[in-house]
Amino acid sequence: MKLRKIYNARIVTPAKVIPNGSILIRGNKIVGIEEGNIEAAGAEEWDAHGNYVMPGFIDIHVHGGGGHDFMDGEEEGFLKIAQTHLQYGTTAMLPTTLTSDKAGILQTVQCYQRAAAKNKTGAQFLGMHLEGPYFSMEQRGAQNPEYIRNPDPAEYEEITKTAAGAIKRWSAAPELPGANEFARYLVKQGILPSLAHTDAIYEEALEGFKNGYTLATHLYSGMSGVTRRNAFRYAGVIETAFLLDEMDVEIIADGKHLPAALLKLIYKIKGPGRIALITDAMRGAAMPEGESILGNKQSGMKVIVEDGVAKLPDRTAFAGSVATANELVRNMVNLAEVPVHEAVQMLTSTPARIVGVENRKGRLTEGMDADITICDGAFNVQAVMVMGEFLYEKL
Repeated sequence: MKLRKIYNARIVTPAKVIPNGSILIRGNKIVGIEEGNIEAAGAEEWDAHGNYVMPGFIDIHVHGGGGHDFMDGEEEGFLKIAQTHLQYGTTAMLPTTLTSDKAGILQTVQCYQRAAAKNKTGAQFLGMHLEGPYFSMEQRGAQNPEYIRNPDPAEYEEITKTAAGAIKRWSAAPELPGANEFARYLVKQGILPSLAHTDAIYEEALEGFKNGYTLATHLYSGMSGVTRRNAFRYAGVIETAFLLDEMDVEIIADGKHLPAALLKLIYKIKGPGRIALITDAMRGAAMPEGESILGNKQSGMKVIVEDGVAKLPDRTAFAGSVATANELVRNMVNLAEVPVHEAVQMLTSTPARIVGVENRKGRLTEGMDADITICDGAFNVQAVMVMGEFLYEKL
């Protein structure tokens, strides 16, 4: 197997940044990491020129990019999205759906299965994330209300059977009738339930957590905070996520959905070990601003991309992110004032743990997959390696 060495690197680990280190890769695995220059006779050498060398970014919530959306149900689109986000440092992702009818979900799942077998030049697919359709109408955000409904055992059992293990996580509102039964079913199938587009109060969210909803989907977006009912105050899902130390959260750190103050607050309370940075990107990511479509290109919602975010046509609300993974790290460092190694942790080892691949991805240590992203000091991507092969090089 090919032996390759990356040297003259600022290596980012979960604990610190090694100012001048090197990594040795044999085949698709990391076999050595040291300060200084590793002696490796016969290795193909690659000079990192003092850039940051970090684990490949893992985006566990992404809908599209480069003009494509996973809900289009096109194999080429799946592959183009993976190639687009690879150029911004993402080496692994969970393709994500939007609320749809059963036929639309099944079509997307089946397309995923075909595309996954052909995906050789983009970010790896780790499984699907189904976002919806079991949501609160009051917290639907840009999700199509026509398809929002309560969990139906016949429906979700058919979908999981058809998916044949391809589904990694499923977002739903825990307060809905049958939602906790749904969560228990998912856990038995090895699928992670997550809280999303929910109007639950603390007691309902806590019950959901006990039944398996251990991740909060895009914290603050599409979820309840403190509310009043008959003059009494009730904590919502946001407060529940803060109160439960064991609950993981994901955040859209595009600098639009959450301002710097909220990024700092979430970081202060949850810490890098419980936060996963996500793009939540729609088809407008890595595309010029202007008119776009959220969801299926034939039946999706018309939106406008401007000011670095997708908005409803009347500009009353956001309608998706156009972020790329490297922007998330840049914003956490520059806006939230988080140390580089912790910002990177939130896009590597933490999401790897959340989706159960921490034994092979998310850290630059011996025995791990050689998924590597190399960025300059401003977090512009210079090169990306997936399973020991450079699939993108700018240097």
